[in-house]
Amino acid sequence: MPTEDARYKILKTLEANPDLSQRQLAEELGVSLGKVNYCLQALIAKGLIKAKNFSQSENKRRYLYVLTPAGIEKKAALTKRFLRRKMAEYEALRIEIEEIQKEMGTSK
Repeated sequence: MPTEDARYKILKTLEANPDLSQRQLAEELGVSLGKVNYCLQALIAKGLIKAKNFSQSENKRRYLYVLTPAGIEKKAALTKRFLRRKMAEYEALRIEIEEIQKEMGTSK
C-alpha cells in the first residue's frame, strides 16, 4: 500500500482533476509512472477510487478516476493528519530558526 502522504496527494489531485492520465498524474506529483500505477491499483483495490473508461475518447485506454464515498472520507481523514504533521514540522522549524538566530546574535 502506498504511504499516507502518497495516498493523500493522489486523492487530492484526482479529486480536483479526475481526467488526468497516469502519466500526467506522475508528472504532477513528481514520481514515476510505475509508482502511480501501483498506487492507483492499491486505491482501487481498497475501494477508494473507481476507474471509468472515457466512453467518447478515441484512446479507450484513458480512464476517469473518481473518488468513491469511502475515498472522500479517507481523503478528509488524511488531510487532517497531513495538516497536523505539517504544522508540527513548521513549529519545529520555527523553534530551530529562533535558536539559530539567537546563536548568531550572541556570536557577533
